[in-house]
Amino acid sequence: MMTNFHTSDEPRNASPINVTRSYLPPWEEYVQLLRGVWESHVLTNQGKYVLRLQRELQEYLGVQHLFYVTNGAVALQLALATAGIREGEIITTPFSYVATVGSILWERCTPVFVDIESEHFTIDPTKIEAAVTTRTRAIMPVHVFGYACDVEAIGKIAARYNLPVIYDGAHAFGARYKGKSVLSYGDYATCSFHATKLFHTVEGGAVIVHDTATAEKLDLLRRFGHNGDEHISLGIHAKQSELHAAMGLANLPHMSEILAARRRICELYDTLLGDIVQRPTPQLGLEPNYGYYPVLFRGEAQLLAAFAALAGQGIYPRRYFYPSLNKLPYLSQTKACPISEDVASRIACLPVYVGLQDEVVREIASTLNKIDT
Repeated sequence: MMTNFHTSDEPRNASPINVTRSYLPPWEEYVQLLRGVWESHVLTNQGKYVLRLQRELQEYLGVQHLFYVTNGAVALQLALATAGIREGEIITTPFSYVATVGSILWERCTPVFVDIESEHFTIDPTKIEAAVTTRTRAIMPVHVFGYACDVEAIGKIAARYNLPVIYDGAHAFGARYKGKSVLSYGDYATCSFHATKLFHTVEGGAVIVHDTATAEKLDLLRRFGHNGDEHISLGIHAKQSELHAAMGLANLPHMSEILAARRRICELYDTLLGDIVQRPTPQLGLEPNYGYYPVLFRGEAQLLAAFAALAGQGIYPRRYFYPSLNKLPYLSQTKACPISEDVASRIACLPVYVGLQDEVVREIASTLNKIDT
C-alpha cells in the first residue's frame, strides 16, 4: 500500500509547521474514485459513494446506524432535533470547541455548564447530578482529545433522570474504550470529519444511533423531512456530496498507517519532553487515537513565551480549547467553572500529523525544555 508521508531522515522543511496538516491519500486512488462520479453524473442526494462510506464506517467502528452529514456541528444539531429537544437546558462541558455550545444555542436551548475533572479534562460526572433541574432535557459530554468521558457514571445518571446522552465525539474517531469504539457509547454520538481531523472527508461529520426507529427519524430530518413528494416533518439540508465521500473512501483504508505514524510522533514527544509539561492521563481501558498532543503549561505566561519562541522558528501550536466556553461574551447566563478556566488558560496542542519530521519534534522539545514551563 502506498503512503504519502516522509521518513524521519529527510531534511527539515523550511515551510511553516502548523498544529496539523491534512492527510491526503495517494492521488491516483482518489482520482480513480472521482472517475466513478464523472461516469455516473451523480454528485449528491444519497449517491453510491455516500451510502458505501456509511457502510464502511459502520463496519470500521462496529456501530449499527451511522449517517454521514455535512459537518460535526450540524451532526450535534441533528442529534438534538432527533431527540425532540427544542427548548430547555442541556448539561454540557465548558472545555470544548465552540461548536458544542453553538449547537445547543441554535436549537433554542440553554447550555448548563458542569466543570471538568483535572485528569482527563472531560466533564466531571460527580458534578452533573447537582445541575439537573426540571428543565433539563439532555446531557452533552465531550470526549476531549479522544480521551473517553466516564461513560458508565454518565449513563447511570442519565438513566436515573430519563435523559438522553448525546456525546460530542469530534475528537474520538479511532479511539477505543474497553474494546469498543468510543463513538459507540451514548444514545447519540457525533463525529467531525473536518480536514483537520485524523480521518477526514475535507468537510463532513456523522451521527451514530443504535435503534432502527431513531435511525429512520434522523435520516428523514437530515434530508429536508420528506420522502419523494411526501413531506413528513421539518428537516434540514445535511446531505453530503459524492466528492466528499470519495475522499473518505480513499482515506479510510489508510487509517492503520495514519494511527501508527501519529502514535510514533506522540511517543517521541513523550520521550523528549519527559515531565517538563503536564499531560492528560488516559483512562484505564482506553486505546487512544493520537489525534492531538495536548500539554499543560505552568501558567499562561509560560504558554505565551513558548508560543513566541516557537513562532520564531516557524512552528505554530494552537490553544485547544480557549477560552473556556462559560466565558463566551454572547451567553446570557453562565457560572464559574474554575478547573476549565484554569486549564483553558494554559493548555496547548503541539504539532502532530503524518509526515511531521522527527527533527521538528526534537526542535519543539528542545525549545520547551529551555523555557520555564
